[in-house]
Parts: sequence; structure tokens; C-alpha cells
Amino acid sequence: MDERTHATSGEDRPAPQKVRLPQLDGVLVLDKPVGPTSADCLNRIKRLGQRKIGHAGTLDPLASGVLVVLLGQATKLATFITGAVKTYRGRLRFGTTTDTYDIQGKVVSEADCSHLTAAQVEAAVLDWTQAKVQEVPAYSAAKHQGKPLYALAREGKDVPVKTKEITVFSARALDIALPETEFQVSCSAGTYVRSLVHSLGTRFGCGAVLTALRREESRPFTLERAVPLQNVLDEPERLPEWVIGLADALPDWPRARLTAEEAHQVKNGVRLPTRGQAGPGARAMFLDETGTPLALAESTIESGDVRWAILRGLW
Repeated sequence: MDERTHATSGEDRPAPQKVRLPQLDGVLVLDKPVGPTSADCLNRIKRLGQRKIGHAGTLDPLASGVLVVLLGQATKLATFITGAVKTYRGRLRFGTTTDTYDIQGKVVSEADCSHLTAAQVEAAVLDWTQAKVQEVPAYSAAKHQGKPLYALAREGKDVPVKTKEITVFSARALDIALPETEFQVSCSAGTYVRSLVHSLGTRFGCGAVLTALRREESRPFTLERAVPLQNVLDEPERLPEWVIGLADALPDWPRARLTAEEAHQVKNGVRLPTRGQAGPGARAMFLDETGTPLALAESTIESGDVRWAILRGLW
């Protein structure tokens, strides 16, 4: 879910940090609060000495929940984590349309929605699973000729209509109390949940806006592992215990421990044979003799033999 820029209020500004930790390597599953942007959250953690920092998918200022923060060498894993399935719980309101598709935007129109029934809404939310393409919101970080769409929109310029392919794996209405509805949706990375809500309002002819959103999962990381941002800022000395080590950052990937000679060969670009341990297309995380992550690899066919090709070195 792309993030729009957001002015940080005075009370949101962090107090000067006194603790500076050594650079850590691993994944911090952060419970982002409503209000700050994802960039704001990363900047606050950066002040704790974590200069090398990234993320695996932003959240809008309105949204809270799982923000996967990558520290140190874990930033090299971004490509392999960012595309994971996301699960959200949200709330929408019928009868209003805004320019940003959420409650924080400028109201564009209001309409009567008293004709809606709970059965209609329940069926329509379920129909999100049929969506294959969606329109990118004008107020989004998607770019046109190198410039974010939100910048064009704020300048009053024509914003080109962009679409993107999406997959909605599951969707259901949880609590329908019209004109509001709570829902849960699991979707592919980059899906605009507020666009799904906007499309629902268009379908019923009365408009709809997203009023709340919480990311419950950015697979394989869930809220159960998430640490509130304020906890990190209040107890920075505990950051090392909250960070998931590099070796456990991709729990679904098999691990293969190499000998010192094999590790040396991998670092020099040699493609090790799989020796029948994996077929073409298999992936694995290589560890050295000490158990330290060395590289991410994928098995490919080379001259009739199946060998490991390095996707990303971690040394």
C-alpha cells in the first residue's frame, strides 16, 4: 500500500534520542501507529544508530499495524520480502467520496445511501476477490514521468489514469452497521485498499471512503510479533532483543550449511551443484560453518546439471 506525504505535527516530533546502538542486522516487525508516515517511523529508528534501514511495504498515515523494518544486511532482503501477501482489517463509510479515497481527503461528494442493505454490502465485499485490475488513486506515490501522482494532484495538474494488476485472495464483511462496515481483506502487495473501498461506493452510486485501516499481516510477519513504535523509542536498549536475526528473516526458505571451501567458492561466483537435493526453481538460504547467512540461492539447470545460482550475496 503506497504512502502519501504527511506533515508531522509538533506533538509527533520525537524527543532527542540519547541512546545510539551499533548497527543491527535483521528484521524489526513494527506496530506503526496512526498519524506518522512510514518514513517518519524509520527516521526515528535511524536516530538510534540504525543508519542502514529500509522497509518491506509502506503504510499510509491513516493506517496502523505491521510495518516490516529492515536493518543493516537485512535491507538486501527487501526484494524477497516486499512482495508478500498483506492482510488488513478496515472500516469504510458509505455516502461520502473524497479526492484521496479515505477520510483524510477533501470531500468531493455526498449522497444518500439509505437504499443499501447488509446483504448487498456483504456480497459486494466478497466480490473484491474477482478484481484483477484496479485504478491507482490520484493521491498516491505512484509516479508519472518520474513525478509522484500526489504532487501532480496538489499542483492542480491533470493526473494520468494508471491501473495495476492485483489479486485479492480473500475478503469478507465483519460487522455491517450501515452506513459503516468493518471488513477484512488479504491481497497482493501494492494493492490499494482505499481503491477497493472507492470502487464499492461507485458500484452502489453513493460513494464510500476508508475511515480506518490496520495491517494484521505482511506475510510471514504478524501483529503477534510486532512492537509498538513508542516502545522502541521509550526502551531503545531493548531493540536488539526485538530484532529477528538475518538467519530467521525468511522462515519459509530452507537453509543449507556450507563447508568453508563451499563458502569460498560461492563468494567467488562458483555455482555449486545441488547433488539431487533440489530440483530446478528451488530456493535456499546458504549459511557458512558458523551459521551466519551467506547468500540466497535458486537452483537452475546449467549444461544439463542442476546448480545453485546466487540471487543475493549477504556477506
